[in-house]
Amino acid sequence: MKKIIIVGAGGFGRELLQWIKDVNEKKPTWEIEGFIDDNLDALKGVKIDYKVIGTIKDWQPKEEEEFALAMGSPELKRKVAADLKERGARFATVIHPTALVSEYADYGEGLVMFPYSKLSCNSTAGDFVTLLSTPIGHDNVIGDFTVISGGCNIVRNVKIGKDVFIAAGVCIAQDVVIGDGAYLGLGSVVLKDIKPGAKVFGNPARVVPKVK
Repeated sequence: MKKIIIVGAGGFGRELLQWIKDVNEKKPTWEIEGFIDDNLDALKGVKIDYKVIGTIKDWQPKEEEEFALAMGSPELKRKVAADLKERGARFATVIHPTALVSEYADYGEGLVMFPYSKLSCNSTAGDFVTLLSTPIGHDNVIGDFTVISGGCNIVRNVKIGKDVFIAAGVCIAQDVVIGDGAYLGLGSVVLKDIKPGAKVFGNPARVVPKVK
C-alpha cells in the first residue's frame, strides 16, 4: 500500500484528509502519513489526528510516497507541484466515493474531487484540477491547475483555461470560453466569454476594474 502525504495543512488540507479517510473506508488505498507545510505550526490548536511532518521546501519524496495537493490557489499549486516533481514526487488522484466520473470522461494527474462532484460524459479535466463538490456537465474542458469551488453550475460545452479560480456558487452558461488565469468571483453568473487574466463578479458577470 502506498503512503500518502497531504501538501498543505490549511482548511483545504484538513478537509482532504477526511475525504482520503472516506476513500480508505470504502477500499483501503493509502497509508496516511500526515501533512507537509512550510508553516510547521499550521495545525497548532486544531483538533486533528495527524501532524505536520515536515516542510514542503525541504521534503525529499520517497519511492513509496504519493502526494495530494491541498491548495486553493492555482498559481501556488503550479509552483509547488513543479518543485516537488523536480524532486521526483508522484501525485495521487483522490476521488471521493460519492463523486461521479463518467466512463467517457478523461482526467489528468493529481485530480482531486470532493464529495458529490461530477465529471460527466465527454468532459476532460487537465492535470491538478480541483473540483470542490460541484457538477461538471457534458462536453466541457477544464485546464491544468484550475480550481472550481463548491456549488457551481457548469452546463455543457464550456471551455475553462489553465490556472483559473472559480469561487463558490458560480454559474457558467453553455458554450462560454474562460481564458487562462481568470478569476470568477463568488456567485457570478457568466453569460459570455471571459478574457485571460480577467477578474469578474456579479450577475451578469462584469470585469472588476484594476486599482491603479
